[in-house]
Amino acid sequence: MSSLAEETRWMDATDQAALVARGEVTPSELVAAAIERIERSNPSLNAVVMEWFEHARSMAADPALPEGPFRGVPFLLKDLYTSFAGQTLSNGNVALKEAGKIDVADTTLVSRFKAAGLVVAGRTNSSEMGSLPTTQPVAWGPTRNPWAPQCTPGGSSGGAAAAVAAGMVPFANASDGGGSIRIPASCCGLVGLKPSQGRITVGPARAEVGLGVELCVSRTVRDTAALLDAVCGPGVGDTVIAPAPQRPYIAEVGADPGRLRIGLLDVHPRGDFLHRDCVAAVRAAASMLEGLGHVVEPGWPTCLADTALPQKFMTLWATQLAMAVRGFGETLGRRLTAHDIEPVNWAVIERAKELTAVDYAAAQAAVWAFRRALQQWWADGWDLLLTPTVAEPPPPLTEFENNPDHPSAPMRRGGQFAAFTPPFNMSGQPAISLPLHRTADGLPIGIQLAAAYGREDVLIRLAAQLESAHPWSSDHPTIP
Repeated sequence: MSSLAEETRWMDATDQAALVARGEVTPSELVAAAIERIERSNPSLNAVVMEWFEHARSMAADPALPEGPFRGVPFLLKDLYTSFAGQTLSNGNVALKEAGKIDVADTTLVSRFKAAGLVVAGRTNSSEMGSLPTTQPVAWGPTRNPWAPQCTPGGSSGGAAAAVAAGMVPFANASDGGGSIRIPASCCGLVGLKPSQGRITVGPARAEVGLGVELCVSRTVRDTAALLDAVCGPGVGDTVIAPAPQRPYIAEVGADPGRLRIGLLDVHPRGDFLHRDCVAAVRAAASMLEGLGHVVEPGWPTCLADTALPQKFMTLWATQLAMAVRGFGETLGRRLTAHDIEPVNWAVIERAKELTAVDYAAAQAAVWAFRRALQQWWADGWDLLLTPTVAEPPPPLTEFENNPDHPSAPMRRGGQFAAFTPPFNMSGQPAISLPLHRTADGLPIGIQLAAAYGREDVLIRLAAQLESAHPWSSDHPTIP
């Protein structure tokens, strides 16, 4: 590996951008170093499934490359709903991959990534339609966790997380409809912030009243904060718009968070399985927070114990998958069949077909009631909720494989694993996973902090305080 590729491998995006701003390296040199790392590490991980290297070299060499905060920094887009003019998008689906349709326009977020000066070098792997908390679509094959290749990197942004954890790029685009930023951040030892619903537009094609939001996975809090500054804000026609921040998010990094009242959830709220390592992780984080002067006490919103909660979520989730497949059909000019969709997702879509409009309206009403009940806990005087990010360390990839005889099995397994993240997609609140723990075998385990709606500032202040007190960015997996 060249000296620059090695020197910048574990450098965060902020420092890489500073090299360019000072004239110490050119964007072309930074991008060449990232391409070298991808070519070296990706064959064993399968994190990057579309390589746009010539395009990236052209972008980096263009004198018109925007003078944004991340000018020249290499970046990767997730293969899910992030249209990039002139390139293909498969959404993890075999039929779309084979069709190879070229996008004619950028999504609003992609245009903001470009305006920030980022140089996009390709796409990262995603589960089909982002439906599972693992990343092993039939279309592209499994992405492997850099810390343990036999284990899942999480999902659905597992390709992004594996690429960042392996040092290919300093951060990468990720999205989160049920935990898909936070879960892979936990599995791969990264920072994963799910912004508030309406903080970043998902326009122009997607409905912002859905469950999904977008941002990134990164190695440092400051990178996440600075990227949020670069891309936040509504788009044309948005109806859900988070309140504007009082100051730039990057200004929250290093700012005093004050003395916060933090509730501790160290059990499964519905009495299901919670791995002892995840309990240890969240309790250790509670001790860290107390050591920093915060008040941590057992306490959590009782609505999280609602045993009907998974059913409410799945009604909305199934409907969104069915709508996505309808959109795929419009793109391809034909109706998709069971041969075009993975068995686990086809089973969910068939379930959606059995739902009536009243069923969907009832689920939506139940979710809005849950949203109010959950947010009330913060209104009653709490600042943050501390939970595990996932219910167990990264499981083996084999536990999520499609099984035509039992098509719903991967979804049920995913529900066990991703028990703590979906509530905050339903409530629209911001939540962040931080890499504060390791198992005895060295596998990363994240902890989750959730704030009141619109209060990313509180999360970033506290996350930066934890990062300063208990640094994690020097922990790297052993990979080629």
